Amino acid sequence: MWYCSAGRVYPSSYQANHRKHHSHNLKELKVDKGTILQRKGDPCRNVYSVKSGLLRAYSIDKKGKEHIFMFAPEGWIIADNALPEEPCELFIDALENSVVERSDKIINVDILESPKLIKRIRVLQKRIIMLMSASALERYDHFLETYPDIVKRVSQKMIASYLGITPEALSTIKRRRLKDQKNK
Repeated sequence: MWYCSAGRVYPSSYQANHRKHHSHNLKELKVDKGTILQRKGDPCRNVYSVKSGLLRAYSIDKKGKEHIFMFAPEGWIIADNALPEEPCELFIDALENSVVERSDKIINVDILESPKLIKRIRVLQKRIIMLMSASALERYDHFLETYPDIVKRVSQKMIASYLGITPEALSTIKRRRLKDQKNK
């Protein structure tokens, strides 16, 4: 078996020695709504797997505006992509009372085959491409496909932030969609 740490791959013989200094803890946490699990600038040590509830990762720009990077409902993982011990770029908080498994960032290569991780990478890649090339309506439709159960769980302001548009633009899109559905 191989494992990854700080962007490097090591054989399992090295892992046994390395674990003496860095345990691969897996701890279940009950997290209250509004709890910030990670702040920008914190050492990047944890990965969270959501068992129940809803988390989000976001940044805050120099003007104080939030930009939502991703949501993590049940069955998803969420983490900053900085290397272990480097400063985080993202905040992670709970949008609902949640139960999460927290593990440290020493990741077995077997985990890289995880369907949760593959799904996360696929969704983020699609999101980046859409932010560069898709209309706001296309991004909203993709949001509804990707997160069908979240629409009623988060505010319209958060959805607009995720889409990179204003709440007013989101209202316009929703009205247009509703009008188009009535005309069908």
